[in-house]
Amino acid sequence: MKMQRREFLGTAVAGAAGAMVAGRIARAEPVDVNPTALVPLGKELTVSRIGFGTGMKAWLRTSQQIKLGKEHFDKLFQYAYDHGIRLFDMADLYGSHDYAARNLKGKPRDSYAMATKIWWREGGVPDEDKGDADVVVKRFLKELGTDYLDLVQLHCMTSPTWPKEMRKQMDLMEDLKRKGLIRAHGCSCHSIGALEAAAAEPWVDVVHARINPFGLKMDGKPEDVVAALRKVHAAGKGIIGMKIIGEGDLRDDDEKREQSVRFAMGLGAISAIIVGFEQTAEMDDIRARVGRALAARAGA
Repeated sequence: MKMQRREFLGTAVAGAAGAMVAGRIARAEPVDVNPTALVPLGKELTVSRIGFGTGMKAWLRTSQQIKLGKEHFDKLFQYAYDHGIRLFDMADLYGSHDYAARNLKGKPRDSYAMATKIWWREGGVPDEDKGDADVVVKRFLKELGTDYLDLVQLHCMTSPTWPKEMRKQMDLMEDLKRKGLIRAHGCSCHSIGALEAAAAEPWVDVVHARINPFGLKMDGKPEDVVAALRKVHAAGKGIIGMKIIGEGDLRDDDEKREQSVRFAMGLGAISAIIVGFEQTAEMDDIRARVGRALAARAGA
């Protein structure tokens, strides 16, 4: 079968990062310093070290990426895929499902990971689209044009007792996991208490957490967040770091971007980071910085 140039490039990048085995993405060796290498995320998943976040400053199903327009969004998405970024982070709140589905159509399903989130708070998405996890996830599957989702998160947990409050949804998501409709579940955390609760909760496979060395758009002082993340990591759960660039606040500060990436990569607890890229040059920049950070860590 004749292979399209874009598909060939994507396959070549994936081959450099790790072979595909048994319908799942192969895990990279710990010594691999490839910035987009495929690495374990918790016990269930394998993802690229760098992910494309589609929800920068998102609300009511729009975001900075979507506001750039369909043509620009598609360019960003395809550039990410072609350059080894194979983790795509979405949410009902962001309105990015249709965009992702369009750009992933025709690509091997085992060559990328889809992560998305259920919004349950007031506002954010139309009330008629809210509901129990089993109903909402089935809608997600249809919107994304896939038979399964790699990761589904409860979006924006802040309460230290969220596992008790969200137990019904957690049980429904566990049933979806047993049925093979989702491969892993967890939460995005927006408080220290929520992070510590995630560390102690067996149900959690993966956590999204805000982390940078400057405390920008975070849940507390960096040292307190790091302490909580170490508990999550010690419990065997995967961690996706977000707000690495402080939701864009560090975009124009070369030195602080370098510090932030090195900080995240040096913790030894974070498996992958997601960044809300708005330009292809930003992807090249972060890929280079992650590569340098990994090389520095390997040589330490």
